[in-house]
Amino acid sequence: MTENVLLALSLTLMAGLSTGIGSVLAFFTSDTNTKFLSFALGFSAGVMIYVSFVEIFVKAQEALIEAQGETLGNWITVGGFFGGILLIALIDKFIPQQGNPHEIRKVEDMKKEPKIINDQSSLLKMGSFTALAITIHNFPEGIATFTSALQDPGLGIAIAIAVAIHNIPEGIAVSVPVYFATGSKKKAFKLSFLSGLSEPLGAIAAYLILMPYLNDMMFGIIFAAVAGIMVFISLDELLPAAKKYDEAHLSIYGLIAGMAVMAVSLLLVL
Repeated sequence: MTENVLLALSLTLMAGLSTGIGSVLAFFTSDTNTKFLSFALGFSAGVMIYVSFVEIFVKAQEALIEAQGETLGNWITVGGFFGGILLIALIDKFIPQQGNPHEIRKVEDMKKEPKIINDQSSLLKMGSFTALAITIHNFPEGIATFTSALQDPGLGIAIAIAVAIHNIPEGIAVSVPVYFATGSKKKAFKLSFLSGLSEPLGAIAAYLILMPYLNDMMFGIIFAAVAGIMVFISLDELLPAAKKYDEAHLSIYGLIAGMAVMAVSLLLVL
């Protein structure tokens, strides 16, 4: 159990801190590889959607039926799934619009932004709001990654990679305005990097608060909610972002590839 906990925490930390990768890309590349990003975001969505419906939802259903019987177990599973969707939707709703992490930015914006917005205080406010939004938004993702890895390390690795991919453009969204507001790459990177820490904080919260009560009932509810959270993130964030970068249906090819890789991975561990 201790080894599983350490692995789950490590995977969540890796996924969260990938916002720093986005920040580095913004500083050291001249333009965005839109083809790769579109495919990668679609791939991440494919992994999340497939594993949510085929693996996580099913495991939640099995645990809750075992704990509460078939009829009530099925109802609680569905309730947990849509409860997870409601949770992440409410978080999105109350995030200030100017700081919404779903706002797509390219590396090229590092050159364009000063021509559009000259008010440095507005830029700093935008970057700070974005960092705060990502911090709030990533907290439940940390819980999702941690609990998945705790139950099934192989599943946790796949989810952590998918979450890490979608955190990269979020890192860019923080870095661009903060850099132009302060002129400091160090400050922009620091804020971007720190915004990703909410995911391991979510994992720690799950460990401290949920672990003592982790029976079949609690596990089933959490896993059903995790499935809902990941489906919502995929449909509301990843796929729209992938389509914005899209070229020649690459986002859909990435989506299908993500599903296929996840399907084969699950078959190999049977």
